[in-house]
Amino acid sequence: MDDSDVHPLLACYLERREELVRYFRVRLRSEEAAQDLVQDIYLKITPPPAAPIDNPAAYLYRLGTNLMLDRIKTQRRAGQRDAQWRDAGAGAADWDTADEPRADDALAARQRLAQIVAVVNDLPPAVQEAFRLHKLEGLNHAETAAAMGVSRSSVEKYIMTSLKRILAKVGR
Repeated sequence: MDDSDVHPLLACYLERREELVRYFRVRLRSEEAAQDLVQDIYLKITPPPAAPIDNPAAYLYRLGTNLMLDRIKTQRRAGQRDAQWRDAGAGAADWDTADEPRADDALAARQRLAQIVAVVNDLPPAVQEAFRLHKLEGLNHAETAAAMGVSRSSVEKYIMTSLKRILAKVGR
């Protein structure tokens, strides 16, 4: 493939790539951000537009400037949204904006759950069944009693037994 096979816009991009990086480095105050932006320019012009472009260099700078402004607006909106989120939680407890719990919290929760499961597995079968129906499946005491064929009073005693055992072995 010789130079005549390369679209004029792509040829201009390849010729001015370093110039574009310098230009946007100054405006973005970051080498990495400038490199990313110039790469985005390339992605936007590949494949090249079908319509002829009178001034490919001006087109590249305008495209890059538009992409840069879009990024700045997006970052500004995200910053405002994060600030609003933090402000909304200012009166409440220290809210964490992460979508997932910290790794050590997740590990502690898994360990605690394993302890609770072990305690429940050591309970007598009727107590296990009452605990499962009431706490895990969400049935109230009357529904649990009906499902098990026992009195409501028995279900209440089973649930109290299971909770006392969990508290004694695992704690709050």
